[in-house]
Amino acid sequence: MLLVLFKKFLGKRQSDRPETTDSQTPEQQVIRIQEGDTRLRNQFITDYQPFVAKVTSRFCKRYIDPARDDEFSVALGAFNEAINQFSPQAGRSFLGFSEQVIRRRLIDYVRKEQRHNQQIPYSTFEVEDEEDNVINPVEIHQAIEEYEKQKGMEERRSEIIDLNRCLSDFGISFGDLVDASPKHVDSRKALCGIGKLLAEDTGLMRLMLSKRMLPIKELLEKVDFSRKTLERNRKFIIAVALIQNGPYPYLRDYLQLDQSEDQAAATTERGDNLE
Repeated sequence: MLLVLFKKFLGKRQSDRPETTDSQTPEQQVIRIQEGDTRLRNQFITDYQPFVAKVTSRFCKRYIDPARDDEFSVALGAFNEAINQFSPQAGRSFLGFSEQVIRRRLIDYVRKEQRHNQQIPYSTFEVEDEEDNVINPVEIHQAIEEYEKQKGMEERRSEIIDLNRCLSDFGISFGDLVDASPKHVDSRKALCGIGKLLAEDTGLMRLMLSKRMLPIKELLEKVDFSRKTLERNRKFIIAVALIQNGPYPYLRDYLQLDQSEDQAAATTERGDNLE
């Protein structure tokens, strides 16, 4: 089960930062483009395609494939339109202005697509703010939800990458954890209890981290399991202890370690029934 989580959240991160060596700000580059620098326009649009994809995905509340989804083409055209319309005298950032143009063009696109169905158009929820800008509370709420979702996924990836580094110090890989994970729920809970007990014992954790191995001899004095059981499940116990002891709130929640108050105590009562 643990490997499923890792595979789900691992993957290449698409950055919305342009890979360009131009030290000028977006606003300065746009001014140069408006003055007739066609080569810069093409490069500028290419550099900011990840930004356009991010804005589009946020609006659509799903991943947008630039190579397949029409919404991306609409947004890219809107970004080019924003280059032509941007005025530095307005006191706004170009990226903020371009995002507004992209969203408006996407709203127009959605309205067109919804013309022949019964869905509620986005315009139903549009209001004007104090500066007479058209905003959509529903879209804003959805954008915040999408941002929080993406943020959570990035934090999970960060936890997994760091845990992978820690596990490698013990000669353990994610693939090993699949084979080491107990099949029965009770067995898994019992082993999680041992890992939690280990993590909460400062002396045992220090010993494990310094020697890069499970302190089986010392654990035998605290739990009612055989040496064979601890040795057979050492990789799983080490992984649980590292997750419980480290900065991994998402992985702890996945293992439900924080919700298992009685697991550690139960390890001294269940005996060797692990498979």
